[in-house]
Amino acid sequence: MRYVVDLHIHTRYSRATSRDMNLETLAKTAKVKGVNLLGTGDITHPEWRRELKEKLKPAGRGIFQYDGVNFILSGEVSNIYKKGDRLRKIHIVLLFPDFEKAEKFSSRMAAFGSLTADGRPTFGLDVERMTEILMEISEDIMIIPAHIWTPWFSLFGANSGFDSVEECFGKFADRVTALETGLSSDPPMNWRLSQLDRYVLVSNSDAHSPHRIAREANVFARKLDYYELKETLEKKDRETFLFTIEFYPEEGKYHYDGHRNCDVRLKPRESIKMGNICPVCGRPLTVGVLHRVEELADRPEGFVPEGAIPYKNLVPLEEIIAEALGTGVETKSVKAEYEKLTRTFENELNVLLDVERADLERVTSSRISEGIIRVREGKLKIIPGYDGVYGTIKIFDEEPEKPQMSLF
Repeated sequence: MRYVVDLHIHTRYSRATSRDMNLETLAKTAKVKGVNLLGTGDITHPEWRRELKEKLKPAGRGIFQYDGVNFILSGEVSNIYKKGDRLRKIHIVLLFPDFEKAEKFSSRMAAFGSLTADGRPTFGLDVERMTEILMEISEDIMIIPAHIWTPWFSLFGANSGFDSVEECFGKFADRVTALETGLSSDPPMNWRLSQLDRYVLVSNSDAHSPHRIAREANVFARKLDYYELKETLEKKDRETFLFTIEFYPEEGKYHYDGHRNCDVRLKPRESIKMGNICPVCGRPLTVGVLHRVEELADRPEGFVPEGAIPYKNLVPLEEIIAEALGTGVETKSVKAEYEKLTRTFENELNVLLDVERADLERVTSSRISEGIIRVREGKLKIIPGYDGVYGTIKIFDEEPEKPQMSLF
């Protein structure tokens, strides 16, 4: 059995989010993607919480259900405050075992920011103090710092974060349930910091539109209720927590250091040797996410700590199909192939992780099948992003054959 969990999403009540992020579409998309347990997102927003209370049905301890999909009460908050003579901007994902505790937290936090302006509210409150409030409400609440390496709005963010979990959470560092890798990092980047060994790493989609759900996710061996999930994360239980599904962080537009105007792309170690100065124009380089990891790391690349949860890098099925066909992701041909594959094999993750090549080729073209297998085996060409230039993941070196036009 595979139990797929995506804990971090947003709804139509969050800024820059699709209007389709409603409960009906979330449940429908979760089935197509292969997600068994989905975070509700935006639990601090009163209107969304009211809708959830009306439509969700209890389905076990701390788990709710809608249209056959399990949900867990979740939401992301943004803390912006001054600490140590620096402005801090941190995003935290919170999970609640019931509506009562979510409402108590929202009520207490109303004094520090608007709960109706955004599904991800901004609070002018120190994270340590907020954690104290959370623990006063219930020690069952889960606390997960979000996308911990993004330059802005994260625990280790180069522009507004901290150098350690303790520096941010103070005496409540041991109350952190897990750390979220986010799209800008993967487990190997985090394994280079021994200070993170005590925490389990999770991956979530941070979806702002339906098709982004499960682009990152967590895979468990069995169905879990809220308290079992919390215990599994805290104990780093490898028998239950099988692996995480990861985006390729190299696709981010600030992974490596560099200067796009000078066509200079450098690994952090190379730019550090140059004093972070561009070898072409002599100006300071734009440093990337990997550079920040290098600054804090106390281990070499490739180090794997004992007891680490495994991971798998995947590329979304629509992107594989699009490259195989040599067309855009939003085209009708891609949509038709996607729907055919997910309908035949139940969901997207089944297609990406499990279905044999021969079975794929009975349903779709050999090129699309080959693309799926290449992604599964990690046989890709990866060019990291830098200085605002998105990285690229290439599955095929050769272009697809164009059909010949008949003269008759």
